[in-house]
Amino acid sequence: MDNKTIYALSTVYGKSGVAVIRISGSSALAAVKAMTNLDIAKIKPRYAYFVSLKNTKTGNTLDKCLILYFKAPNSFTGEDIVEIQTHGSKAVISGVLSCLSEMEGFRMAEPGEFSKRAFYNGKMDLTEAEGLADLIDAETSEQQKYAMRQMEGGLKNLYDDWREQLLKILAHLEAFIDFPEEEIPGSVISDMKNNVFKLENSVYNHLKGDNIGERLREGFRVVIVGPPNAGKSSLLNAIANREAVIVSDIAGTTRDAVDIHLDIKGYPVMFTDTAGLREANEEIEKKGIEIAYSKIKSADFIICLFDASKDGVQIFDNIRNSFKNNTLLVANKSDKLTSEQCSNLQKQGCILISAKQKAGISQILDRIYDFICERFTSNSNLLITRSRYREALQDVMENLQNFGFDKEIELTAEDIRLAARALGRITGRIEVDDVLDKIFGDFCIGK
Repeated sequence: MDNKTIYALSTVYGKSGVAVIRISGSSALAAVKAMTNLDIAKIKPRYAYFVSLKNTKTGNTLDKCLILYFKAPNSFTGEDIVEIQTHGSKAVISGVLSCLSEMEGFRMAEPGEFSKRAFYNGKMDLTEAEGLADLIDAETSEQQKYAMRQMEGGLKNLYDDWREQLLKILAHLEAFIDFPEEEIPGSVISDMKNNVFKLENSVYNHLKGDNIGERLREGFRVVIVGPPNAGKSSLLNAIANREAVIVSDIAGTTRDAVDIHLDIKGYPVMFTDTAGLREANEEIEKKGIEIAYSKIKSADFIICLFDASKDGVQIFDNIRNSFKNNTLLVANKSDKLTSEQCSNLQKQGCILISAKQKAGISQILDRIYDFICERFTSNSNLLITRSRYREALQDVMENLQNFGFDKEIELTAEDIRLAARALGRITGRIEVDDVLDKIFGDFCIGK
């Protein structure tokens, strides 16, 4: 990271009521001096100043704007920050950015660079930074809620507490390494074993969340499967409440998997329509069926849809045996059935619908919502939201499981040291240079 003052448009480029241009670095106030008549020696932090913004080349007025100053270290990045709030005119935005680009020591910010500087200056750790990224990307209320929880330090506090516990144990072990003539009291060994066991149990319970946090970020995967002409595409259109996929009476119309992203009571859900499951000779259809089975394997929830006027639930025996409680039997075209047939299907656990008439759709959505909620209530409110957290925590578990006093004390200490180091990789305490560009590169410019 260089010492240049960075700047960027922090709002969306284009016609809007207000545009915010953010400047961060030691020369931030130099931009105010060059582009306004304000006396920078008298500017108060966190006050809004209504001023004329001048073009540094021509002296012409670019806009009437608000300027706010946030003095280091009490700012988002920990550096001096100036925010220029102009009208959202493309001409104004371009003019301001052009003037800043010609100032000595200034350069355009890279994606995520404001947040990266905040990390380097100790204003946030990596979990908080990634929580911020998730908040920016949040599309549902539950995504927003959990992103805020992470951004406010939920995971940071948990992982830092675990790391501190490990460092205390390590300090005791290293003390005995430094004084090998001293025998470790049995009570001390017992306390260390007990503390490691409790910590191992805490990490285990945190890990057994079944990727629920990652699913919350990416969307819970619901796959609709069934034979050709069962009404899968019609069901997906009914759920999406629009013509999302082609519907035809011709068997095998759906050749590829089609994804639709929806919000179900605050939770992101990705529905996938798949090719009809049957024995096929045509190569393209066979490929589509292979894709369908691959989608089934990665699904969180499977809707087993069948035409109740000609098929029965037994056609899904293999899928139901493999996925057990993650399947839902849905009998389509129930408008063609007798009341006795409907009663028999309900006794077998089927939801009766008519995709064409959009009848019974709410019951399916309610069952999916209940399924998601059941998984959430069985887990901690602090969710593992990224695979890199999970990988590091698995390293923690492995090293804690290796811990014991049946070997050289130096090796016992190394187990604790490696576990603490794995936790440090999550929060950014150590060995993070290789992941910083990946993390902050996913941010938008201006953040």
